[in-house]
Amino acid sequence: MDTNLIVTLLTLAVVLLSVVIIALLVAVIAVLVKVRRLSKNVNVLVTNATAVAGWLAPAKIFSEAARAFRKNK
Repeated sequence: MDTNLIVTLLTLAVVLLSVVIIALLVAVIAVLVKVRRLSKNVNVLVTNATAVAGWLAPAKIFSEAARAFRKNK
């Protein structure tokens, strides 16, 4: 085979592999950004759920009801 053909084919292989690696890196970065955004949303959701669970606890409900009735007297 001709040496120029081999060099050209190897150059094409290197270019194609470089493009694939760059595309994979971009995809991984995009996924990491989405996961970070999702984790922030989950953190807010867990914080809100904790607050709701605190307010819906039976002891909290009865103490707030008792406090409301005492204020009306």
